[in-house]
Amino acid sequence: MNLAPARFCLLALACALAGPPLARAQAPQGVPLLSPPLGSAPAKAPEGKPAEVKSEAKPAAKPAAKPAPVFVGPYRVINWDELVPAGWDPMKEFKDFDLAALNDSDVRALRMLKRMREVWDNAPANTALEGQSVRIPGFVVPLEETKDGLKEFLLVPYFGACIHSPPPPSNQIVHVLPQSLAKGVRSMDAVWISGVMRQTRTDSYMGASSYRIEAKLVEPYSEKR
Repeated sequence: MNLAPARFCLLALACALAGPPLARAQAPQGVPLLSPPLGSAPAKAPEGKPAEVKSEAKPAAKPAAKPAPVFVGPYRVINWDELVPAGWDPMKEFKDFDLAALNDSDVRALRMLKRMREVWDNAPANTALEGQSVRIPGFVVPLEETKDGLKEFLLVPYFGACIHSPPPPSNQIVHVLPQSLAKGVRSMDAVWISGVMRQTRTDSYMGASSYRIEAKLVEPYSEKR
């Protein structure tokens, strides 16, 4: 039995965690990267010049102050990391799984894919966000549209999620119901969403979501919050 599709999906799921915010990937040119990249390589010294080494003892650095919350009107600006409960690790159950060791005839690939989807589709929500007025950026995955605009869509944290790659964990997907039809919004457009966050699970043909926002505002994305 050829399980190449299962292995491809597992690789795609792993790559999904290499995209922001659970881990980071570079967005296509012209597409906003909604979270800063992690694990950037340190700057190297010029060739032939040894890296500078300082032997002076430095006082211990003070913990960085928590940034003050940013508000746009009544809405607090949040990032996707806040949607993940503290301590939840999407790969905890799969750390010992060696995908590279599998071949196309290994049934463990299908079992792994099925179990990973079960875990990710039932990812826990951050209950602290319930009822908060928030503003969050993301990419649009249409669910229901009319000739006059989008009636319903998913908001995802990185370009291509749910369309060009498998859905991320459900706590990285927001089900959006605009108060009025979202006009001029197309698939994978980057937008700002403003509204009250609800911990409401939704299962759709494009992916499961742990959150819902009845959006008061759907605005084109810009760096200006």
